[in-house]
Amino acid sequence: MKFFVDTADVAAIRELNELGMVDGVTTNPSIILKAGRDILEVTKEICDIVDGPVSSEVVATTADAMIAEGRKLAAIAPNIAVKLPLTWDGLKACKVLSGEGKMVNVTLCFSANQALLAAKAGATFISPFIGRLDDINMDGLDLIQDIRIIYDNYGFETQILAASIRTVNHVTDVARIGADVMTAPPEVIRKLVSHPLTDAGLATFLKDWEKTGQKIL
Repeated sequence: MKFFVDTADVAAIRELNELGMVDGVTTNPSIILKAGRDILEVTKEICDIVDGPVSSEVVATTADAMIAEGRKLAAIAPNIAVKLPLTWDGLKACKVLSGEGKMVNVTLCFSANQALLAAKAGATFISPFIGRLDDINMDGLDLIQDIRIIYDNYGFETQILAASIRTVNHVTDVARIGADVMTAPPEVIRKLVSHPLTDAGLATFLKDWEKTGQKIL
């Protein structure tokens, strides 16, 4: 499963990328607001750091305007994935932009039928939002499972990009289901390494090593 990092924090992206933990980046208007930087400037900087897809989202709501914004965003770098909302206008824009050979990430997916439409419109990625479904007492993992089955049934090449990842358990669960990609904030990715038994074991090893009185260097 590929790891995308959901942030516009350049320092965090660079750190995780150097560890080989970044296969791509996702952003949205809320993330750009949090970064406090110009969208074109910060997106270009991210694209220079990361080799994989960098999702940059349009803010228009009509198809023609989405297409125009998508073309401008795609011109930033060859690894831009234009992020479009899952509306009829978004699907129209997806059809045009994907037809031009641009990567498209269709976002704000909350049903399997929406995911089916996105795949038929040529989306490179579909972004089902797990956490937001959990927030309204629905199981976001069921949605990932349904999309996986449908895409496999018909050979759709659209990649399932599990989004709105809130916990380390979400990461395990979507990997087990077979999501192609997951995107999560830097802090969630960092937490994947943590386990109390690892910490306890290391503490024991270091304590015993100190008793030997030896040094390696």
